[in-house]
Amino acid sequence: MVSSEAVPFSKSGGLADVTSSLSIALAALEHDVRLILPCYGSTDDSSFTQLPYLVEIPIGGNLEAVRFKLKKHNGVSVYLVDHRWFTERKGIYGDTSFAPYADNLLRFTLLSKAALALCKELEWIPDIIHCHDWTTGLVPTLAKHDPAKTFAKTTVVFTIHNLAYQGDFPRLDLLLSEMPVDTALFSGEGIHRRVNMLKAGLEGSDLITTVSPTYAKEIQEEQQGCGLQDLLRSKQSHLFGILNGIDTDEWDPQTDGLLEDHFSSEDLRGKDILKRKMQSRFKLPVRADIPVIGMISRIAEQKGFVELCQGSPCALEQILTDLPVQMLIVGTGDKAIEEKLTTLAELHDNLSVNLIFSNEAAHLVEAGSDFFLMPSRYEPCGLNQMYSLRYGTIPIARKTGGLADSIVDIAEPEGTGILFDDISGNAIYMAVKRAIDAYKTEDQDISTIRKRGMGVDFSWINSAEDYVKVYQKTHKG
Repeated sequence: MVSSEAVPFSKSGGLADVTSSLSIALAALEHDVRLILPCYGSTDDSSFTQLPYLVEIPIGGNLEAVRFKLKKHNGVSVYLVDHRWFTERKGIYGDTSFAPYADNLLRFTLLSKAALALCKELEWIPDIIHCHDWTTGLVPTLAKHDPAKTFAKTTVVFTIHNLAYQGDFPRLDLLLSEMPVDTALFSGEGIHRRVNMLKAGLEGSDLITTVSPTYAKEIQEEQQGCGLQDLLRSKQSHLFGILNGIDTDEWDPQTDGLLEDHFSSEDLRGKDILKRKMQSRFKLPVRADIPVIGMISRIAEQKGFVELCQGSPCALEQILTDLPVQMLIVGTGDKAIEEKLTTLAELHDNLSVNLIFSNEAAHLVEAGSDFFLMPSRYEPCGLNQMYSLRYGTIPIARKTGGLADSIVDIAEPEGTGILFDDISGNAIYMAVKRAIDAYKTEDQDISTIRKRGMGVDFSWINSAEDYVKVYQKTHKG
């Protein structure tokens, strides 16, 4: 496994959770799994052992000295790349999410070269090299052009976690990377020709996966293909969508260490207690008869906040005014949208907006809410809808990507949530209204829907077994 982040060592988003959880699940299936990632300034490496290897990586006109550190973590051998380009920075991709480091092409070329160099030092040539997202996009090209043909029998798998992030750089920057010349490294024509690390990963890998079956189809179309749809269509026989799993130990309503009260599908009384505590903590009127809709999200266009907040009155205002409901939003992001939400919260006592990032608050909101709203423009996989189902919180979601693959609409006999097709304020409003109507109507047994969702198995072992099947499709050994 080659990745730019993995919990608990480094994290900026869901990539870190997936890389770590998949590695651990594969190890549980008795595979020899080794994970390599950078040692950032924020990484706690105190429990790692320094290895005796020193490799010199040709890059930037110099030979950069790289060392490695090792730790066993839940059956996985985790290696850290020890180099100043990582250790002397406080961030992963930039000091903030809005200011990426100018030398990221070189930094992650170094990671890619170091990963292959480590395999040689260990004299361990893997059957599978599994690369995650654009930061590892140069690994397939490097493996293919290895002068010693060391990886000739190694299958290279590349996973797209979010196609919108492609690792796009000026073409002249590639000179400093000292990469083998390969047309796969570029996108665009003429003066628009640029290095595209994600495209390089797609071109050079033997197999491509992405994080849900529906997203695998969506990225072959113009709207969500982000300019790479033609390439992905040409690779469709080697493109597979596998739904992410979740950590069912961390996210378990019966044992959750971040909750004061617990519950199960057989006994939901703890959920009712947590709802009252949640309402009190987030300054909502404590009422058992009013449904609470939770949102834990990056506050961004992708997540549907423009459609939710645009216009006068906007969809959110209409929901708060017309429907017997409380809404609770937790997250940070776009400042203009944050200001709009804060203004609305001042006008409506049934809206609580909390511009915080808190894992403990996330667990409480998932557990205490009646519904969970995810009106995403696109969602490669999504995890919150799975957390919600596990905690008896009924998702209201746009039918896209992993949301479409993990939720069954309550119009169906085995329904677990509410899905809607259009991305518009009116569609969001109508979906929420439908949820509130179901909550009030005896025809829809909310308790049955809750329990049905809690019974769905989203454990990583299922996903890991699907990955093994994909690995075996072109195994070269």
